[in-house]
Amino acid sequence: MIRTIFEKLASWWFKNKKDINLGFYGPPNAGKTSLANRICKDFLGEELGKVSKIPHETREVQFRESVEVEYDGKKMKLKLVDTPGIATKVDYEDFLKYKLKKSEAKKRAKEATQGIVEAIKWLEDMDVVVVVLDATENPYNQVNITIIGNLVARKIPVLIVANKIDLKKADIKRIKAAFPEYPVVGISAKYGNNIEEFYREVFNISKKRKKK
Repeated sequence: MIRTIFEKLASWWFKNKKDINLGFYGPPNAGKTSLANRICKDFLGEELGKVSKIPHETREVQFRESVEVEYDGKKMKLKLVDTPGIATKVDYEDFLKYKLKKSEAKKRAKEATQGIVEAIKWLEDMDVVVVVLDATENPYNQVNITIIGNLVARKIPVLIVANKIDLKKADIKRIKAAFPEYPVVGISAKYGNNIEEFYREVFNISKKRKKK
């Protein structure tokens, strides 16, 4: 009885909720912030966060509320949640090759580790998750088991983005083969290649979420 009432309230809450929490998850330097920036630039005219070649540039969850996205004459309000890159281990020595001082490298490693914990906690608030992967790299080396386990357990709709299709080494088929259970769309967040298909998939998956 109580569970039924709760489920009805949860369903009502989602249907009447204005913003859909769209979270960007994935490994460091896959292009999560670049994609969030692309959406913000397309619909707000400004970027969300800073990008860099140095891993773990984003070390805190950053978000932008009420981003009204339009596709094919339809509109939808999103809360974009850009999370730190998920990694099993963050070693400060990995930053030294980017000519960072040892003290700065240790500080970045500590912040990145804290950011990963924060990102996993934010899964509780996600309505839809976009897992951003580097299409030039092996997908099995990029996905964190903890994240996938949480997504499955919480039954959160997932869209896989194979980013960096502008590069010659990009292989979307390899990404699709690794995740046959999820929709996969290949894009270039940097140049906006195929971004319309991304918006279409976001609308489709969000619509399915609302029906539940």
